Amino acid sequence: MAQKKRPAKIEARQGTLIIIGGGERKDEERTILKEVALKADGGSLVVVTVATAEPEETWKEYRQIFRKIGVTKLAHLDVRLREEAKEPKRVALLDEATVVFFTGGDQLKITSQLGDSPVYQRIEEIYAEGGTIAGTSAGASVMSETMLISGDGEESHKVSGVLGMAPGLGLIQDVVVDQHFAERGRLGRLLAAVAQNPRQLGLGLDENTAVVVEGERLRVIGKGAVYVLDGSQSSYSNLGEDSEDQDQIMSAFDIKLHVLSAENQFNLKERRPEIPPKPEEVRKSA
Repeated sequence: MAQKKRPAKIEARQGTLIIIGGGERKDEERTILKEVALKADGGSLVVVTVATAEPEETWKEYRQIFRKIGVTKLAHLDVRLREEAKEPKRVALLDEATVVFFTGGDQLKITSQLGDSPVYQRIEEIYAEGGTIAGTSAGASVMSETMLISGDGEESHKVSGVLGMAPGLGLIQDVVVDQHFAERGRLGRLLAAVAQNPRQLGLGLDENTAVVVEGERLRVIGKGAVYVLDGSQSSYSNLGEDSEDQDQIMSAFDIKLHVLSAENQFNLKERRPEIPPKPEEVRKSA
């Protein structure tokens, strides 16, 4: 029997990403989840629980929240084995989807169970056709080409330290994402990731904080901060040096740090934040 021809890889990126630092369910105002719900726009919002060890409980919680917000079309995509990501009935759950929402848990479960499967190919199509892909915690880290999977977040990175990284879903290019950022003290490990590969912007998101990525721009929503590390102009790091001191701390020079709060915007192509208008300018335009 002739092998079914795979569709060409989708290059166009025309949809929206909502990348959430975790902890959004604790917000009684539901600021971030309302933004996710708004993108459904009459279509179906599909909650993907592949990352979590408690898929049914997690689905029930998000279903209750999204229904209260006003989403009427909800579906649960539960994939526990890679073979299930090939089943037509699970692919069909995405037929009317305008939003796909990845819950938290273990990001390696997402890539290992869904990567390059028919389910994931359909998710890529939804994104390319203008849909929204959202993810929280592990579901945020998995958005990038290369994702952080381990590394000590409680102290400065050591030259000899092992930083766990793995291929992500590649929905956002040249960016590596870290979440629960200030709460778990993860500046050191994100800095190490950027120092290892200065081509990538480091994006650290506090809990109950998200970025909405549309085209070349991201916009911050939520209660916390977003940290952007840019190593493209770095002049030195000691990561590649031989050292007998196993406890030597990593050093890195001339790495830019931008700290963004709600409604701040950042141009990913130009690697520059956009200065917000002064209050008097806002009043004049009102």
